[in-house]
Amino acid sequence: MGDTADQPITDLETALLLLAKERLLRREAEALAARAQAVNTHADALIASLRLEIEKLKRDLYGSRSERKARLLDQMELQLEELEAAACEDQLAAECAAAQASTVKPFARQRPSRKPFAAHLPRERVVIAAPSNCPCCGSGKLSKLGEDITETLEVIPRQWKVIQTVREKFSCRECEKITQPPAPFHVTPRGFAGPNLLAMILFEKFGQHQPLNRQSERYARGGIDLSLSTLADQVGACTTVLKPLHALIEAHVLNADRLHGDDTTVPILARGKTDTGRIWTYVRDDRPFGGAAPPATLYYASRDRRQEHPAQHLKTFSGILQADAYGGYNPLFKADRNPAPLTQALCWAHSRRKFFVLADIAANAKRGKKAAPISPVALEAVRRIDALFDIERDINGLSAMERMAQRQQRSQPLVDTLHVWLQSERSKLSRSSPVAEPIDYMLRRWNGFITFLDDGRICLTNNAAERALRGFALGRKAWLFAGSDRGADRAACIVTLINTAKLNDVDPQAWLADVLGRIADTPITKLEQLLPWNWTAQLVNEKAFAA
Repeated sequence: MGDTADQPITDLETALLLLAKERLLRREAEALAARAQAVNTHADALIASLRLEIEKLKRDLYGSRSERKARLLDQMELQLEELEAAACEDQLAAECAAAQASTVKPFARQRPSRKPFAAHLPRERVVIAAPSNCPCCGSGKLSKLGEDITETLEVIPRQWKVIQTVREKFSCRECEKITQPPAPFHVTPRGFAGPNLLAMILFEKFGQHQPLNRQSERYARGGIDLSLSTLADQVGACTTVLKPLHALIEAHVLNADRLHGDDTTVPILARGKTDTGRIWTYVRDDRPFGGAAPPATLYYASRDRRQEHPAQHLKTFSGILQADAYGGYNPLFKADRNPAPLTQALCWAHSRRKFFVLADIAANAKRGKKAAPISPVALEAVRRIDALFDIERDINGLSAMERMAQRQQRSQPLVDTLHVWLQSERSKLSRSSPVAEPIDYMLRRWNGFITFLDDGRICLTNNAAERALRGFALGRKAWLFAGSDRGADRAACIVTLINTAKLNDVDPQAWLADVLGRIADTPITKLEQLLPWNWTAQLVNEKAFAA
């Protein structure tokens, strides 16, 4: 006799029972499959997270900070992002499936404990009304035992409002003269924009690389009609008002003993075309050698890259200039320069980068058949230069004298050995060898590279200036070009203020809003109080006084 399941079903009741049983089994199977999928994706995300943590710890412990390692960490973070999102989706699917199958336990991901929200965030207390009677027996004798609080992070969308400033008029019964308080200050004459709105416009244009036409379109979708010409008027007026602060930052930067200098291209609109203009930056940052002066960055714009521009920018500066090997800086280092020749300090990161291109195994593998062979000389040069960077990481933040002593003890022997090795390897290479170019780049400028050994204020790299120019490199894709020479100068002025605020850990938009609201009532002798580093100290003092 065969299995009863294979025999035909003759009555409707049995058929319905079997159908219900099959549905239950199918739901349980689907729930188990969904739970297994959630477990697998959670495991993949956990593995990716642990691998990322291991790589970061290795980088911190062993000092491997090469471009290849940075790209690897970026790729791992992107992979972790995708796996975490997939794991969350699968968990929700498993919970829905488990709710329909009573025999399958729901899957709960193990997440790290959530950090508490910042204490400075305002709290809005929403109390759920308690029942007036006991839901079990109906008694009204309820007493409070305590409460549980669930915190939810929320954001309030942008709110527009019109502030009506009422100025009452009074007439004197004796002299019949009319008195009235003065109108509130607006940056633009007969203007209408408040300081917070102006700060948002400036920060989005120069800090977030959002052109005014895109801002105008976004405001229009919210029912606010601010045309492009209106926004441009506000930007021009704000630049004029903020120029005294720019002058103070300029004086502060050029009064430094050491500056980082660099430049990048910026298209400037011309008749029927665009010219390849330049944005120059000079960064004062004394923190690597324990200096007490606040950091600041200064920008200038020009339509070309002639050497007269850095000569004009730094005409009052005398000290150390850390920059690349651009020939336009050479007149600044001549002995007959007035007031005094600058000290040249070249960037080891530039020289290392030239070797790294020839030793990048990962990038070379992607080139396929067109790839050039990996240069063992370049690979060895990168290894030797990385040893100097390891020492710099150990002494970063020490005083200038301590840094110089450490360099002469630890870095000097490595530099001397590197010089001899470069000369020996260069004598074995032909003029057409790819690695000959980076070797010649260093040997011809060797005095500029070894300046850091005798002065603890000098950094090994010019990365501070390169970081200061990163915003322009990103912004070029958004705003395409500067509309004029004055437009480029205007951008240099406002970006000087924004990036100086960032260097001092100040929110640029909040700082600009406060400055635009107070600068009209601030005497010229007290403008220094509005500089980002003094503004931070003032806020701390006001909070302490309020407490």
